[in-house]
Amino acid sequence: MTISHRRDRLRRRLRSAELDALLVTDLVNVRYLSGFTGSNAALLIRADDEVPVLATDGRYVTQAAAQAPDAELVIERACGPQLAAKAAASGVRRLGFESHVLTVDGFAQLQKAAGDLDFVRAAGTVEALREVKDAGEIALLRLACEAADAALADLVAAGGLRPGRTEKEVARELESRMLDHGADGPSFETIVAAGANSAIPHHRPTEAVLAAGDFVKIDFGALVAGYHSDMTRTFVLAPIAQWQRDVYDLVATAQRAGREALAAGVVLRDVDGASRQVIADAGFAENFGHGLGHGVGLQIHEAPGISASSAGTLLAGSAVTVEPGVYFPGRGGVRIEDTLVVGGEEAPTPELLTRFPKELAIL
Repeated sequence: MTISHRRDRLRRRLRSAELDALLVTDLVNVRYLSGFTGSNAALLIRADDEVPVLATDGRYVTQAAAQAPDAELVIERACGPQLAAKAAASGVRRLGFESHVLTVDGFAQLQKAAGDLDFVRAAGTVEALREVKDAGEIALLRLACEAADAALADLVAAGGLRPGRTEKEVARELESRMLDHGADGPSFETIVAAGANSAIPHHRPTEAVLAAGDFVKIDFGALVAGYHSDMTRTFVLAPIAQWQRDVYDLVATAQRAGREALAAGVVLRDVDGASRQVIADAGFAENFGHGLGHGVGLQIHEAPGISASSAGTLLAGSAVTVEPGVYFPGRGGVRIEDTLVVGGEEAPTPELLTRFPKELAIL
């Protein structure tokens, strides 16, 4: 699917909502609908016009022309107000706007620029389109996951997870190895959590030293052409205790149940429940305090969210994570996470993108 096809899908939504146009001010959504990656931009998509209008400032004239050659270009630092005024002048009467990202002051500026235009909240309109990935997006997600897989494999093979190293040293090496395998950078700040720190779901690496008998939890991802991968693996530095084997086996069983529940049309909270029930049945419901997963794509966290409170169903083509965890404060914890693409009618089995082994590894 090309970017122009994405805009066609959006126009159909605009017509269904009886909107004359949509003013896109979220930079991720601008990129999704135009290809432009600058730091200041807005995009106007009319329901009845195939030519989008891209506004940016003078720093990006050449870049905008190269990345969004099919768009009408407007050079103006105040991108949103300029496009709102242009919409009003061109006959737009009902203009959707991204109310979930616009500030109160920003909205006042739009109103001032556009006069009597009827502004209509259109929160999440583009995000709903982004939830289903096209073939090009899935190809980039595969590359991002492959870079992360290869980096972790290299780290382990080189003995990078061993007693005496610090969490920060491991994180830096892993991020460097992702660059070596074609990543543009990390998807997010790499989590390396050793020993008792592994019980902290989003621990930030410190100078804490890896020690024999530690769980080492690593949550990381690679960024490739704007698309993010996300994976968590938990290792044990020998010797291993029986309680560590038990909790690892429990999380692995729960993670497998979550993966197997992924299918188009399944209620999101039921996917969460498939993993959560395994952990609850073992008596550790209180030790799993976060949602099961989330969408991933141009952002590391995007629709759909998969939790006990999620509304809606899984859609074919969604890229999501499955990441249950069990954590014992002051002692240690395990999380296992994969990124997968939900299958459709022709191939209902989810595609596993993160392929680094999940069997318990004692290093």
